[in-house]
Amino acid sequence: MSIVILWEAVYRLEIWPNFMFPSPIQVFKSLWNGMIDGTYSIALLYSLKRLLTGYVIAVVAGITIGILLASNKTMDETFGTLILSFQSVPSVVWLPLALLWFKMGEPAIIFVVVIGGIWNMIISTTSGVKNVAPELIRCGSNLGYKGLHLFSKVILPASIPHIITGMRLAWAFCWRALMAAEILGTGKGLGQNLMWGRDMGNMTTVLSIMLIIAFTGLITDNLVFKKIELKIFRRWGLLNS
Repeated sequence: MSIVILWEAVYRLEIWPNFMFPSPIQVFKSLWNGMIDGTYSIALLYSLKRLLTGYVIAVVAGITIGILLASNKTMDETFGTLILSFQSVPSVVWLPLALLWFKMGEPAIIFVVVIGGIWNMIISTTSGVKNVAPELIRCGSNLGYKGLHLFSKVILPASIPHIITGMRLAWAFCWRALMAAEILGTGKGLGQNLMWGRDMGNMTTVLSIMLIIAFTGLITDNLVFKKIELKIFRRWGLLNS
């Protein structure tokens, strides 16, 4: 609420022309109308479809590769450093390659989304598997678990808190990658609406899209990932009940 009050106060100071800095009422009215008539709601559905597709691929591939790296010292020493360097590269940098490889379509955008989240998933999974307490592994061995059985019954469950945290961060990174890909790529989506608003000088549309992005990320994080993470942490004894 305080942000809205501050926003309205800045608007009334008329530092910028109204078309460059619309009031909260104008933006919320545009947001409401756009969600009702489908302008924003349909774009949101397109974006969420791409986001979920890319996110699922990033999580599955990231966990698989992370387990392989953690289980093989040679692979970890060779590819581990390479993955750390890739994590520092913004996902939007991959868009030109994606457009060349997949043309200007859905696969290019989904590829950038996957790139946005996969590195973090690999690193989180590798770290989780590597940092399993030795006492747990010894207990599993004493119970007769060996090889794949030891991994599936002891090591993997013990690394789940790291993996869940990685999934939460990967969602945020995939969301950012999606917006960058949609802004610079093609097709329907929030990113394209954002670009249209900028090109037309319609800051009401731009701010409306920004609010949709912010609230979608906030709701997803608090209602889904944060609750899952807290539940897992409590179950694993990492938080007080």
